[in-house]
Amino acid sequence: MSGTAEEAIVTVYATFGDDEEARRIARLLVEEGLAACANILLPCHSIYRWQGEIKEAAEVPALFKTRADAARALVARLAELHGYETPAAVVWPIADALPDYARWVRESVQR
Repeated sequence: MSGTAEEAIVTVYATFGDDEEARRIARLLVEEGLAACANILLPCHSIYRWQGEIKEAAEVPALFKTRADAARALVARLAELHGYETPAAVVWPIADALPDYARWVRESVQR
């Protein structure tokens, strides 16, 4: 459904310390043309190892839809804007998508 590798779209998953930061960064990434869309999800409870200790925190996950060839720039910009020392930001491939949706994502992200 979704086209060739050079036309591929991906999702970038990231977590934020709070809803305000997630919204601020999501809006900037869409305004800057790095993402077609961002979905900010409900807060979640994260349990993780950091600097040798087990930590727990409330975080706000977000999903950014973008072109595969723009994902690295999106992740780099997200890291610049993020309040965490080491933000979680990973790229998930999209195996398939409706053609019109994939086209919309590709057309919404600046080259």
